[in-house]
Amino acid sequence: MTDMRFLGSLGRKTLVTGHYGSGKTEFSISLAMLRASMQDKKLAIIDLDIINPYFRSRERRKLLEESGVSVYGSAYDEEITAELPAIGAKLRKPLEDSTYQVVIDVGGNDSGALILNQFTKYFDDAETTLLAVVNKYRPDTSSPGGVLKHIASIEAATGLSVSAIVNNSHMLRETTADMVKEGRTLCLEVCCEIGAQLLCSCYPEGIVNPDELSGLSGYLMPLGLYMRPKWLDT
Repeated sequence: MTDMRFLGSLGRKTLVTGHYGSGKTEFSISLAMLRASMQDKKLAIIDLDIINPYFRSRERRKLLEESGVSVYGSAYDEEITAELPAIGAKLRKPLEDSTYQVVIDVGGNDSGALILNQFTKYFDDAETTLLAVVNKYRPDTSSPGGVLKHIASIEAATGLSVSAIVNNSHMLRETTADMVKEGRTLCLEVCCEIGAQLLCSCYPEGIVNPDELSGLSGYLMPLGLYMRPKWLDT
Protein backbone atom coordinates (compact mmCIF):
# COMPACT_ATOMS: atom_id res chain seq x y z
CA MET A 1 0.00 0.00 0.00
CA THR A 2 1.28 3.47 -0.93
CA ASP A 3 2.41 5.64 1.98
CA MET A 4 0.52 8.85 1.21
CA ARG A 5 2.04 11.04 3.91
CA PHE A 6 4.03 12.95 1.28
CA LEU A 7 0.75 14.47 0.11
CA GLY A 8 0.74 16.48 3.33
CA SER A 9 3.69 18.54 2.10
CA LEU A 10 1.79 19.72 -0.99
CA GLY A 11 -0.17 22.93 -1.08
CA ARG A 12 -3.81 23.13 -2.11
CA LYS A 13 -2.60 24.04 -5.62
CA THR A 14 0.13 21.79 -7.03
CA LEU A 15 1.87 23.01 -10.18
CA VAL A 16 3.54 20.16 -12.10
CA THR A 17 6.36 21.04 -14.50
CA GLY A 18 8.85 18.82 -16.27
CA HIS A 19 10.89 18.55 -19.43
CA TYR A 20 9.48 16.77 -22.48
CA GLY A 21 9.47 13.04 -21.80
CA SER A 22 9.66 13.47 -18.03
CA GLY A 23 6.23 11.93 -17.56
CA LYS A 24 4.74 15.02 -15.92
CA THR A 25 1.27 14.35 -17.33
CA GLU A 26 1.31 10.72 -16.15
CA PHE A 27 2.40 12.02 -12.76
CA SER A 28 -0.32 14.70 -12.74
CA ILE A 29 -3.04 12.18 -13.51
CA SER A 30 -1.67 9.61 -11.07
CA LEU A 31 -1.49 12.26 -8.35
CA ALA A 32 -5.10 13.27 -9.00
CA MET A 33 -6.21 9.63 -8.98
CA LEU A 34 -4.30 8.99 -5.77
CA ARG A 35 -6.02 11.92 -4.10
CA ALA A 36 -9.36 10.70 -5.46
CA SER A 37 -8.82 7.32 -3.80
CA MET A 38 -8.74 9.15 -0.46
CA GLN A 39 -12.06 10.87 -1.24
CA ASP A 40 -11.58 13.56 1.38
CA LYS A 41 -11.71 16.74 -0.72
CA LYS A 42 -13.15 18.15 -3.91
CA LEU A 43 -10.57 17.57 -6.65
CA ALA A 44 -9.71 19.19 -9.94
CA ILE A 45 -7.00 18.86 -12.57
CA ILE A 46 -6.22 21.81 -14.83
CA ASP A 47 -4.55 21.19 -18.17
CA LEU A 48 -2.43 24.28 -18.90
CA ASP A 49 -0.14 22.58 -21.41
CA ILE A 50 -0.95 24.47 -24.61
CA ILE A 51 2.44 23.78 -26.21
CA ASN A 52 2.43 20.02 -26.72
CA PRO A 53 -0.56 18.59 -28.67
CA TYR A 54 0.18 15.03 -27.52
CA PHE A 55 -0.38 13.20 -24.21
CA ARG A 56 -2.70 15.78 -22.68
CA SER A 57 -4.33 15.21 -19.30
CA ARG A 58 -7.75 16.25 -20.58
CA GLU A 59 -7.63 13.29 -22.98
CA ARG A 60 -8.49 11.19 -19.91
CA ARG A 61 -11.47 13.33 -18.96
CA LYS A 62 -13.88 10.37 -18.72
CA LEU A 63 -11.60 8.36 -16.43
CA LEU A 64 -10.88 11.35 -14.21
CA GLU A 65 -14.46 12.53 -13.91
CA GLU A 66 -15.69 9.01 -13.15
CA SER A 67 -13.14 8.97 -10.32
CA GLY A 68 -14.42 12.26 -8.94
CA VAL A 69 -11.86 14.63 -10.47
CA SER A 70 -13.16 17.70 -12.33
CA VAL A 71 -11.19 18.52 -15.49
CA TYR A 72 -10.48 22.06 -16.71
CA GLY A 73 -8.38 23.47 -19.54
CA SER A 74 -8.93 24.56 -23.11
CA ALA A 75 -12.06 26.43 -24.10
CA TYR A 76 -12.34 23.66 -26.69
CA ASP A 77 -12.06 20.84 -24.16
CA GLU A 78 -14.48 18.58 -26.01
CA GLU A 79 -12.22 18.48 -29.09
CA ILE A 80 -8.74 17.21 -28.35
CA THR A 81 -7.63 17.03 -31.97
CA ALA A 82 -7.98 20.78 -32.58
CA GLU A 83 -5.12 21.97 -30.41
CA LEU A 84 -5.75 25.69 -30.18
CA PRO A 85 -4.06 27.80 -27.48
CA ALA A 86 -7.35 28.94 -25.93
CA ILE A 87 -7.70 28.67 -22.17
CA GLY A 88 -11.21 28.42 -20.79
CA ALA A 89 -12.26 30.96 -18.17
CA LYS A 90 -13.98 28.22 -16.15
CA LEU A 91 -10.62 26.96 -14.88
CA ARG A 92 -10.53 29.84 -12.40
CA LYS A 93 -13.29 28.19 -10.38
CA PRO A 94 -11.16 25.56 -8.56
CA LEU A 95 -8.34 28.09 -8.10
CA GLU A 96 -10.70 30.48 -6.32
CA ASP A 97 -12.66 27.86 -4.38
CA SER A 98 -10.63 26.90 -1.31
CA THR A 99 -12.56 23.65 -0.90
CA TYR A 100 -10.75 22.20 -3.95
CA GLN A 101 -7.42 20.38 -4.11
CA VAL A 102 -5.99 21.24 -7.54
CA VAL A 103 -3.32 19.64 -9.74
CA ILE A 104 -2.12 21.91 -12.58
CA ASP A 105 -0.36 20.22 -15.52
CA VAL A 106 1.93 22.93 -16.95
CA GLY A 107 3.75 23.08 -20.33
CA GLY A 108 7.00 21.17 -20.58
CA ASN A 109 9.56 23.99 -20.84
CA ASP A 110 9.98 27.66 -20.02
CA SER A 111 7.83 28.68 -23.01
CA GLY A 112 5.03 26.42 -21.82
CA ALA A 113 5.33 27.66 -18.25
CA LEU A 114 4.89 31.29 -19.34
CA ILE A 115 1.15 30.76 -19.33
CA LEU A 116 1.28 30.79 -15.53
CA ASN A 117 1.93 34.53 -15.71
CA GLN A 118 -1.73 34.98 -16.67
CA PHE A 119 -2.69 33.56 -13.29
CA THR A 120 0.00 35.03 -11.05
CA LYS A 121 -2.44 36.12 -8.37
CA TYR A 122 -3.49 32.50 -7.83
CA PHE A 123 -0.02 31.05 -7.42
CA ASP A 124 1.93 33.59 -5.41
CA ASP A 125 0.86 32.28 -2.01
CA ALA A 126 1.55 29.65 0.61
CA GLU A 127 -1.11 27.36 -0.89
CA THR A 128 1.00 26.76 -4.00
CA THR A 129 3.64 24.06 -4.50
CA LEU A 130 5.76 24.07 -7.67
CA LEU A 131 7.09 20.62 -8.56
CA ALA A 132 9.74 19.67 -11.11
CA VAL A 133 9.35 16.14 -12.49
CA VAL A 134 12.74 14.73 -13.50
CA ASN A 135 13.58 11.81 -15.76
CA LYS A 136 17.29 10.99 -15.72
CA TYR A 137 16.87 9.07 -18.98
CA ARG A 138 16.10 12.10 -21.13
CA PRO A 139 19.08 13.83 -22.81
CA ASP A 140 18.44 17.30 -21.40
CA THR A 141 18.00 16.12 -17.79
CA SER A 142 20.52 13.28 -17.59
CA SER A 143 22.92 15.24 -15.38
CA PRO A 144 22.57 17.58 -12.41
CA GLY A 145 23.66 20.48 -14.61
CA GLY A 146 20.95 19.75 -17.15
CA VAL A 147 18.24 19.51 -14.50
CA LEU A 148 19.43 22.72 -12.82
CA LYS A 149 19.39 24.55 -16.15
CA HIS A 150 15.84 23.38 -16.81
CA ILE A 151 14.65 24.40 -13.34
CA ALA A 152 16.33 27.80 -13.67
CA SER A 153 14.50 28.43 -16.96
CA ILE A 154 11.14 27.52 -15.40
CA GLU A 155 11.76 29.76 -12.41
CA ALA A 156 12.88 32.66 -14.61
CA ALA A 157 9.80 32.35 -16.81
CA THR A 158 7.32 32.19 -13.93
CA GLY A 159 8.90 34.08 -11.05
CA LEU A 160 8.11 31.05 -8.87
CA SER A 161 10.52 28.74 -7.05
CA VAL A 162 10.61 24.96 -7.32
CA SER A 163 10.10 23.61 -3.82
CA ALA A 164 10.18 19.87 -4.50
CA ILE A 165 11.57 17.40 -7.02
CA VAL A 166 9.80 14.28 -8.24
CA ASN A 167 12.05 11.45 -9.36
CA ASN A 168 10.28 9.91 -12.34
CA SER A 169 13.29 8.33 -14.02
CA HIS A 170 12.02 5.77 -16.50
CA MET A 171 12.29 4.24 -19.94
CA LEU A 172 8.62 3.39 -20.29
CA ARG A 173 8.10 -0.38 -20.29
CA GLU A 174 11.85 -0.98 -20.13
CA THR A 175 12.10 0.70 -16.71
CA THR A 176 13.94 -1.22 -13.98
CA ALA A 177 14.28 -0.74 -10.24
CA ASP A 178 17.93 0.25 -10.76
CA MET A 179 16.84 3.09 -13.04
CA VAL A 180 14.54 4.43 -10.34
CA LYS A 181 17.40 4.24 -7.83
CA GLU A 182 19.88 5.97 -10.14
CA GLY A 183 17.35 8.71 -10.83
CA ARG A 184 16.88 9.22 -7.11
CA THR A 185 20.62 9.79 -6.68
CA LEU A 186 20.54 12.45 -9.41
CA CYS A 187 17.49 14.14 -7.90
CA LEU A 188 19.04 14.25 -4.43
CA GLU A 189 22.07 16.07 -5.89
CA VAL A 190 19.75 18.64 -7.44
CA CYS A 191 17.79 19.00 -4.20
CA CYS A 192 20.99 19.78 -2.34
CA GLU A 193 21.92 22.43 -4.89
CA ILE A 194 18.62 24.34 -4.78
CA GLY A 195 17.48 23.59 -1.24
CA ALA A 196 14.40 21.64 -2.34
CA GLN A 197 12.99 18.42 -0.98
CA LEU A 198 12.69 15.12 -2.85
CA LEU A 199 8.93 14.63 -2.79
CA CYS A 200 8.91 11.02 -3.96
CA SER A 201 10.31 8.47 -6.39
CA CYS A 202 7.85 7.10 -8.93
CA TYR A 203 7.72 3.65 -10.45
CA PRO A 204 5.50 2.40 -13.31
CA GLU A 205 2.88 0.16 -11.78
CA GLY A 206 2.96 -3.37 -13.14
CA ILE A 207 6.44 -2.89 -14.62
CA VAL A 208 8.67 -2.31 -11.60
CA ASN A 209 8.02 -4.42 -8.51
CA PRO A 210 7.93 -2.05 -5.50
CA ASP A 211 9.49 -4.82 -3.38
CA GLU A 212 12.71 -4.19 -5.34
CA LEU A 213 12.64 -0.62 -4.03
CA SER A 214 11.89 -1.53 -0.41
CA GLY A 215 15.36 -0.50 0.78
CA LEU A 216 15.03 2.95 -0.76
CA SER A 217 14.50 5.71 1.77
CA GLY A 218 11.83 8.29 1.05
CA TYR A 219 8.34 8.01 -0.38
CA LEU A 220 7.40 5.84 -3.35
CA MET A 221 4.51 6.56 -5.70
CA PRO A 222 3.05 4.14 -8.26
CA LEU A 223 2.33 5.60 -11.69
CA GLY A 224 -0.38 4.23 -13.93
CA LEU A 225 0.27 4.23 -17.67
CA TYR A 226 -2.83 6.30 -18.31
CA MET A 227 -1.44 8.27 -21.26
CA ARG A 228 0.39 5.59 -23.22
CA PRO A 229 -1.70 4.07 -26.04
CA LYS A 230 -1.52 0.27 -26.06
CA TRP A 231 -0.71 0.23 -29.78
CA LEU A 232 2.70 1.77 -29.04
CA ASP A 233 3.69 -1.47 -27.32
CA THR A 234 2.53 -3.86 -30.03
